[in-house]
Amino acid sequence: MTVNSLSKNQDLPSNAGIYLEDVCLNLQGKTILNHLSFQSNVARLGIIGRNGSGKSTLSRVLSGLVAVDSGTAILSNINPATQRKQAIKEVGLLFQNPDHQIIFPTVIEEMVFGLRQLGHNKADATQQAIDILAQFGKSHWQHAHTSALSQGQKHLLCLMAVVAMRPKLIILDEPFAGLDIPTKKQLQRYLDGFPGKLVHISHDPSDIEHYDQIVWLEAGQLAQAGSPSEVLPHYLTAMNTLGDSDDISDLAG
Repeated sequence: MTVNSLSKNQDLPSNAGIYLEDVCLNLQGKTILNHLSFQSNVARLGIIGRNGSGKSTLSRVLSGLVAVDSGTAILSNINPATQRKQAIKEVGLLFQNPDHQIIFPTVIEEMVFGLRQLGHNKADATQQAIDILAQFGKSHWQHAHTSALSQGQKHLLCLMAVVAMRPKLIILDEPFAGLDIPTKKQLQRYLDGFPGKLVHISHDPSDIEHYDQIVWLEAGQLAQAGSPSEVLPHYLTAMNTLGDSDDISDLAG
């Protein structure tokens, strides 16, 4: 199986895309990731779990924005937290809320920023951004104000800005949150066409049921890993059982 849990002190595979062993992370006195171990090298990995299961924190660990307290977290054979320059080239992250990601007033400025961080000069970065806009059929967005974009358009801008940086892997943290059905389908179409790897974090099985492998997190731990047909029925059964519970606190996770 391509995605599996790890035994302690297992050697790191030379081709490991994502490798976590015994990862622990506490934030503000709360355990978020609790001895989490799994590895994956598939093209499309779905990570599922209810609110509070540690999914968003895991996305930040994998992208290098948060360092773990203990354990090993490796992505594409680098430590993203300590090897930030390499991590920026390897992985892109789409936040759940695009307003937490967009920092510039115009579309072209937003897209150029990431390329400049990679070391491109302004002229080259601008041309690459223009090329990506054309590739997505959004050349007319170049000078649009980001504040005037809809939520779905902001999600797409963030995706284009990340794609322009040509990462080998993109991590998507609930990218469809708050989107209507047509916008969600359009964004899904763009994602399906991405030639690199995707890690899609969601609480909704329908978002990732067509992915290669699924990792189910529960309370910061690995509940199950395997194919969608193996994992998602068990996940849905567990969530429905919780939904039938009289204790609403169980739902907060």
